[in-house]
Amino acid sequence: MKQNKWRIISLGIAIFIIGVTFPFWYGKGESPVPPALDLDTPEISLLTEKKCIEDTAFMRTKHMKLLKAWRDEAVREGERLYTAGDGRVFEKSLTGSCLGCHSNKERFCDRCHNYVGVAPTCYDCHIIPGEVKK
Repeated sequence: MKQNKWRIISLGIAIFIIGVTFPFWYGKGESPVPPALDLDTPEISLLTEKKCIEDTAFMRTKHMKLLKAWRDEAVREGERLYTAGDGRVFEKSLTGSCLGCHSNKERFCDRCHNYVGVAPTCYDCHIIPGEVKK
């Protein structure tokens, strides 16, 4: 009876350890290929230069924090200008800055957001690029 009890306890512990560590060892294989992103820069851009506000690594990892900070600072505090790390100055505006180059939501924003499984709320307030023309 005691031996059977210890087998059940050992099995339970093994299942628990496998369940807890599963996310760590499952993701060690090959990761899916990141999506190809299209800038789809319109002929008449809202921006005068074709360089992003910050470097690519920063924008890939922190653009949402940047946009949330812009929202709070511009709308709630009235601070409308952003100084980039290299000293360039931009308007804190999704439509006035970002959408000048990233104008195709489906081929730029959606590809990356779908890849990482997030649903941003930007377009709850902002007009989707190209929707006005439709």
